[in-house]
Amino acid sequence: MRLARLLRQLMPLQPEVSALLALFLLQHSRRDARHDADGKLLSLDRQDRSRWDHAAIAEGLDILAGIRQDGPYALQARIAACHAAATSASATDWPAIARCYDELRRVQPTPVVELNRAVSHGYAYRPAAGLELLARARAGGALDGYPLAVAAEADLTARHGDHGRAAVLFRQAASAAHSEPERRALLDRADEEDENHVANDRQH
Repeated sequence: MRLARLLRQLMPLQPEVSALLALFLLQHSRRDARHDADGKLLSLDRQDRSRWDHAAIAEGLDILAGIRQDGPYALQARIAACHAAATSASATDWPAIARCYDELRRVQPTPVVELNRAVSHGYAYRPAAGLELLARARAGGALDGYPLAVAAEADLTARHGDHGRAAVLFRQAASAAHSEPERRALLDRADEEDENHVANDRQH
């Protein structure tokens, strides 16, 4: 962030430089809420938003408000802003995030952008739509071995109502996780989906 501030001073008329600083501020604002008291990794929807750095969020949003030309960094910052400005996970403007990913895919068509676009559409519209886009993103093999692609499928599958399948996918993602906190978080999700699966069976 310090280097981004310096670069912005040197290049004040470059919108992507300002957008990069905004992106850093918005993403870094969540640093203290990414783990619980026991050190477990928390996904965005489970974080205590009162622990977010709201001064950094305000600065990032202010910078972003002055950007009129959206390049890749600005689009990523606008996505981060949608999360940062939401008072709760349920209040997140997922259609706006999906629109940003549609545009980001146009200007920066990478496999990870395709993955995140699929997730955003799954949340903005319906899980089946996200799963369909995710299948397309994975079809070329560029996301093979990437645990977050499997985790994304697991999450969308759980939202679609197939908790048993979601548990299997979360464990598959955990087996390929790159860190122990990530592995533990995925296994915890798998256990939750197993419980949801059992509860659904009892109801029927």
